[in-house]
Amino acid sequence: MNVVNGGVGVIGAGTMGAGIAYVFAAAGFETFVVEPDDERAAALLRTVATQGAAGHARGKLSAMRLAALPCAVRHLRTVGALPDGLELIVESVPERLELKREVLAAALERRPALLATNTSSLSIDALAADLANPAALIGMHFFNPVWALRLVELVRGAETPDRGVAAAQRLVSAIGKEAVVVRDVPGFATSRLDLIAALEAMRMVESGVASVQDIDRAVTLAYRHPVGPLRLSDIVGLDVRLDIAESLSSVYGERFAAPQILRAKVAAGELGEKSGRGFYEWS
Repeated sequence: MNVVNGGVGVIGAGTMGAGIAYVFAAAGFETFVVEPDDERAAALLRTVATQGAAGHARGKLSAMRLAALPCAVRHLRTVGALPDGLELIVESVPERLELKREVLAAALERRPALLATNTSSLSIDALAADLANPAALIGMHFFNPVWALRLVELVRGAETPDRGVAAAQRLVSAIGKEAVVVRDVPGFATSRLDLIAALEAMRMVESGVASVQDIDRAVTLAYRHPVGPLRLSDIVGLDVRLDIAESLSSVYGERFAAPQILRAKVAAGELGEKSGRGFYEWS
């Protein structure tokens, strides 16, 4: 395998972390994944193997790269064990400000050339506020499923320099994706657009406007979206939707308030695809 110099560290092997690790490993970067939970670490390897086989079948991944993928992501360590001087470290832990701050501060001690957060809603400036070098941080918002969706939303903080943005753009291009650069405002661009559609679809279900399936079908047929807002919410995770809704409603008010149907499903453990039930039943 032709390994790209520098190396990439990914912190967190959940749905997004696994996808981010996969696309960098598939592009030839030596990839280190930090995940202390043994079960999630094992799930990461299964995910990479499954998606690698699918990518090979679609002609997106050479046989050599496919064979090398398990080696590229074999390093599953604690945060302190990441190698020093990586080209990039991407944090992909749950959307909780204090947790992300702790993880980012520890990651910065490894002296990466670029430090990124995969947040979909939290302020880059708020996350960078307590860092020894706030200018090191940039938002790199990937989209689920990471291996299929080409967009990466780069979020520039107040102290993010031009060279940091340029470095992130080069990395995005190296993994075969396209970047848009947005200013650090709550929800950025894509999360606000995506969430407002999802919440309105949930309110429509709640008030009996139409079935879950028909609402999604209307969106996919009328607007040519590849997946409807309710199915996409299940894929993203209803708990993630709720976290983002609560964050954005604190800034923008009632238009981003979580509907009761979303709160009820999260309280019942119906989180979508990852739990087997959300707005849909998942095998």
